[in-house]
Amino acid sequence: MPPKRSRRTPPDYPARNLSYVTKLGGRTRKYKFFRQLRTFRIPVLFAILLQALVYYSVFSRPGRSDWNNFALAVGVIALVPIISAAVLTALRRHEAPVVISTLVCTALFSVAVSALSALRVPVSYQGLALCLPIAIILTAYANVRRHRQVDDNVALAPFTRAEEISQELHGVPILPGPEAELEGTEVLLIDPLEHHSHVWSRLLADCYLGGVEVMSWTRYLEEKRGRLDVTSFDTTHLSYSPSQLIYARMKRFLDLGGAFVTLPLTVPIALAVAAYIFLRDGGPVIFVQIRRGYGGRRFRMYKFRTMYKGTGGGSTAVGDSRIIPGCKLIRKLRFDELPQIMNIINGDMSLIGPRPVAEYVARSSEAAEPKYALRTLVLPGITGWAQVSSGYAANTREEIEKLSYDLYYIKHLSLDLDLLVLFKTIRTVLLGHGAR
Repeated sequence: MPPKRSRRTPPDYPARNLSYVTKLGGRTRKYKFFRQLRTFRIPVLFAILLQALVYYSVFSRPGRSDWNNFALAVGVIALVPIISAAVLTALRRHEAPVVISTLVCTALFSVAVSALSALRVPVSYQGLALCLPIAIILTAYANVRRHRQVDDNVALAPFTRAEEISQELHGVPILPGPEAELEGTEVLLIDPLEHHSHVWSRLLADCYLGGVEVMSWTRYLEEKRGRLDVTSFDTTHLSYSPSQLIYARMKRFLDLGGAFVTLPLTVPIALAVAAYIFLRDGGPVIFVQIRRGYGGRRFRMYKFRTMYKGTGGGSTAVGDSRIIPGCKLIRKLRFDELPQIMNIINGDMSLIGPRPVAEYVARSSEAAEPKYALRTLVLPGITGWAQVSSGYAANTREEIEKLSYDLYYIKHLSLDLDLLVLFKTIRTVLLGHGAR
């Protein structure tokens, strides 16, 4: 018999769970998924409750009492906003939060309805159809809010405007210098012109090798605040994707379609407003203002006259005595803008775009900031990103601040952004939130 071979003692290898790597100086990064998922908690809860109430209101009409089927249907569609939140959190790098939310919710809702049909559960398809918009709207709202949320572990590298930018970003801490420690930092904001230098090369290399995301502060400002830095902006920064170019061509057809489809609603309201103004102060009920439009060209913009005849001109103030009684509500609901549907049909305006300003406002603003003329690169709109984000501008300084939002809109022109503006406009009209 051949002699037995003795087993060799295996070498003393370290644990195979990467703990030995961290002991040698490797960093561990915090997992963002569950932290960002918390943003969806309240909207998802509201979506589940509203879906249950809406489905119950439709389900109970015929006097049905099969509550087991009701509970199963409500339970299945409740999974739609929950799973949507998880999927959207995992896809946190996407740039179209509204469109992506709509697609994800619609796809998951289709799967849920198919599952109920496959199980042969008697459901109310009318109730399910009414539940889908609830899931889409609340999930999209939560997704947009998550995109705008300032991250917790962000630091700003010091440079000339660091203090100003830190305040703009709600007190983001500023590093003491290029030798600073990055413990706990997940995103480092830099100024490319000042920090891509030999002095900062070691710190930037540590960031790249250690998994710390390096981002220009201008891009971060865009993502989190929805505005551009006017001082550093240049038209060479505009780079449009094929989808943006396609949407820009389609926008005219969407404007015309929206104008004609809403005529059964807008025409009766416009006639009622016109009749009220005529009864209170006679005619004419519409007045014309010369505004600066696309490419700097002047055009005639139409509005309902909400002030007494002969008292127009200048900015309005709180409690302005020139406003016809009752017309304050008309202005608040934006009904005085309804005649601008004719401007859309004529091609002078779009439904959504930078708000056209009077010539004297444009001239004074361009004197203070020559880049103000860039807001005419696209058609002006009845409502716009600057209006729902910044509100009314009372002076030149505030006009320049609104310019930062208009430039953001021009750079990020898309269906997603237009849907967001439309949603915020409706919220402002109905709730008064965001209006000044």
